[in-house]
Amino acid sequence: MTDKPDLKDIEQAAIRLLATREHTQAELKRKLSARAEIELIQQVLDSLVARNLQSDDRFTEQYIQLRQRKGFGPVRIRHELKEKGVNPETIDEWLDERDDAWYQALREAHTRKFGDRKPADFKEKAKFARFLEYRGFPSELIRHFLRNEE
Repeated sequence: MTDKPDLKDIEQAAIRLLATREHTQAELKRKLSARAEIELIQQVLDSLVARNLQSDDRFTEQYIQLRQRKGFGPVRIRHELKEKGVNPETIDEWLDERDDAWYQALREAHTRKFGDRKPADFKEKAKFARFLEYRGFPSELIRHFLRNEE
């Protein structure tokens, strides 16, 4: 016979998840939903937020830094955060697409993939642009970068 989990069981499961890495509330709800009813899960999440053990702001800040270091741009990061259930206002608060750091991140992503090679022709320039767009950099920033590379 299986017992229904109580508040303490769900809280311990959530804390174990948070011990490995930050999670959004939406991720925790999804992962814990098989164990208990949503009302109980929400109670636990509210308690974790009140004790500052879970924070969507903290998750968002860390996630942006991680993905930027890995060479991804703000467009892709914004999309990924939305998929992870982060509130759009929280994303806007932490993700400034006009920040000069994105130009540097774009340059580093380009250099990692193509080295210091300049586009030899239009076809190669289009290849560079497609790669950078796939990585999530805004079109305007890509155009500015490629103009400066000529």
